[in-house]
Amino acid sequence: MEIKIDEKTKEVTLIDIDTYVFKNLVSEHSPEENVGLESISFDDEITRIDFVYVATQKFGNGSWVQIERNSFIRPVGSDVKYKLIKAINIPYAPSKHFLKCAGQVLRYTLLFPALPKNTKEIDIIEKLAPGYYFNFFRVQLNNKKPLLVSFGNDLN
Repeated sequence: MEIKIDEKTKEVTLIDIDTYVFKNLVSEHSPEENVGLESISFDDEITRIDFVYVATQKFGNGSWVQIERNSFIRPVGSDVKYKLIKAINIPYAPSKHFLKCAGQVLRYTLLFPALPKNTKEIDIIEKLAPGYYFNFFRVQLNNKKPLLVSFGNDLN
């Protein structure tokens, strides 16, 4: 971990040179327009994928979400599956998280084993079957810069 302080603005940034963070992700196929990828980060131990889900009018005020325990990720072009280790803020099926109204936002995180550092694209698979599953194909990992975290301009 490296710390950098901008002397003019007093902005503090932490640079973790061993963690790769990808934002503004592009996917060839996304399951629904109301679910998206916020970020993907990975280091030598874990791959973390942060999602955002927005409840829509399509399902009314009784919409719900869940995640399959057998979800996995895989580098595009590989048969190697990295199986879900842990889901945060979303229940495993058959349990459900109910959303109260259209427009409600749910953020959740899925943790998987570490990907190879040279991975350029991945598939995120909840379940390969007909239905509403959170499957993303050919997600491009194209930002190889470390995460910069700002703690604000006032250090007093």
